[in-house]
Amino acid sequence: MSETTVVSEKKRVGTALAKAGEEPRKRGAIKMRTAKSASEGRIKLLVAVVSQNDALEITEICNREGASLNYSFEGFGTARTAILDYLGLGETEKRVVVSLIPESAEKAILDGIQKEMSLYLVGKGICFTLPLTAASSIVANGLLKGAPKEIKEGKTDGRKGKMKVERTYDLIVVAVQDGYADEAMNAAREAGAAGGTLIRAATLNNQKAEQLIGVTLQKETEILMILTKSEGKAAIMRAVQETAGLKTDAGGVLFSLPVDNLVGVGGGTQE
Repeated sequence: MSETTVVSEKKRVGTALAKAGEEPRKRGAIKMRTAKSASEGRIKLLVAVVSQNDALEITEICNREGASLNYSFEGFGTARTAILDYLGLGETEKRVVVSLIPESAEKAILDGIQKEMSLYLVGKGICFTLPLTAASSIVANGLLKGAPKEIKEGKTDGRKGKMKVERTYDLIVVAVQDGYADEAMNAAREAGAAGGTLIRAATLNNQKAEQLIGVTLQKETEILMILTKSEGKAAIMRAVQETAGLKTDAGGVLFSLPVDNLVGVGGGTQE
C-alpha cells in the first residue's frame, strides 16, 4: 500500500470516528430556544406575591388567558406595620408564584389578575413580569401553542396582545446570611424602599466562588426581593451594600432585574 493510500485511509477512518462521536452528543443535547422570536412569539416570567388563598387563582387566570408553567413557594412580608395595609405584605405568610407565560398573553393575564383579584385595592398583593432571554424549547413551544388563536394570528380585541414596555420598576434581590435580613431591609427602607418579600433558602456548591471572591458563605440564607422605582434603585442597593454587603457580617450578595409591567401596589398595568 502506498504512502498516499495510507494517509487517505487514516483520514477516512478519522472522519468516520468523529461523526460517530458526534451522534451521541447530538442525541443527548438539551435544546434551548431564544425567548425572543418575532415570528413565533416569546416567553416571559410572571412573578406574583399574594396571600396563601390567592395563589391558585393566579395560575387559573394564566391558563385561561393562555398557558403557563407555574411554581409556588413560601414567602414572608417585611413591611412595617404602618404600611402593611398599603402593600399587603408582612401581616401574614405569602405565596410567591413564578410562572412562565407567552408574551402574547401577558396583557390579558395582567388585566385579568388586576380586575378579578382586585389588585388595584390596597393590600391585595403585587404581580409583575420580567424579560427572559431563553427557555427550554419543549416548554416554550408548548406554551406558545396554548396562546389564544386570535393572539397567535396577530388579531386582538384591544384587551389581548403584546404590551408596550416602559420600564419604571426594578426588582432588587439581596441574599444575606441567615438572621441578617432585618438589617438589610432596614437599610433599604432608610434609602427609600417601602417593603419587601423574604424567602428562606440555602447556598449550594459555592466553594469555587468563595475562593475567588475571598468570603465564606453560610449554608442557611435569606433572600430579600425588593420592588422599587428605577430611579431609587441605586440608592437602595448602595445602602444595603454598605450595611449588609459582602464585607459585613451579613455577607450580602446583591443584583437587580428589570421589571417589564406591574399590577398592584396601588397602581395599574403600565401601558
